[in-house]
Amino acid sequence: MISTDDLTSALWEAPPPTLLDVRWSLLGPPGREDFERGHLPGAVYVDLDTDLAAEPGPAGRHPLPDPGDLEAVLRRAGVDGDRPVVVYDADNGSVAARAWWLLRWAGHESVAVLDGGYAAWVAEERTITTDRPNPAEGDFRVRPGSMPVVDADSAARLAREGILLDARAPERYRGDVEPVDPRPGHIPGALNAPFSAHVAASGRWRSPEELAKHFADLGVDAVGQVGAYCGSGVTACSVLLALEHAGVTDRQHPAVLYPGSWSNWSADPARPAATGSEAG
Repeated sequence: MISTDDLTSALWEAPPPTLLDVRWSLLGPPGREDFERGHLPGAVYVDLDTDLAAEPGPAGRHPLPDPGDLEAVLRRAGVDGDRPVVVYDADNGSVAARAWWLLRWAGHESVAVLDGGYAAWVAEERTITTDRPNPAEGDFRVRPGSMPVVDADSAARLAREGILLDARAPERYRGDVEPVDPRPGHIPGALNAPFSAHVAASGRWRSPEELAKHFADLGVDAVGQVGAYCGSGVTACSVLLALEHAGVTDRQHPAVLYPGSWSNWSADPARPAATGSEAG
């Protein structure tokens, strides 16, 4: 995590961090439109649907991108292997967390999410621009696999033998509604841990101490095996970032991501779907 104050200072350094704008909304409009209306100085727009995910299909709505394709995207955005990267979204960090996780999965060692996102930056009347960025080609080499993932079978086993957290809103977890995926409900045994719980009313991320208590209340500790999923593998990354921010996990012992998430699980009619407020 990086604060608006610390980012402002870092932008005066030589070289400054690479900025990636990843604003996106499930129901639209396209984030690029927001970017063109204004963005942080030097930021490059990276699209979740086309740049940070492969084509939707049996693997889910936002499958992990091909490593070669991701490397090309990141290099075009100016990402270097030895230069810090800061990613931001509109506000709560849930989409920026996907970019953070992908960069970590790809082997980048220095990635941070802007606390409060674009909304916090604008609220503090910090500099924005409509200039079109033209970054120099980056040299980052993608080395996939630096963060752990699980498939559907392993996610089911984790829900039985460890802790699997469902990052979706409670009504989607319960199966009351399902706006985008084939079936409502959740993976049997999974616990609801909505990504919205990670931020305070101010729009900033809750403190490590608050998040540690939040996860402890869910039965998560630094010893047990823990993973996360959501609708398509995006907001689940917010859970993974929150776990690390809280000190529950770390680089040596990261939580795992089920990238296909509910969009992959629910597409297979042979897989069970639990409903209601209990883990099932």
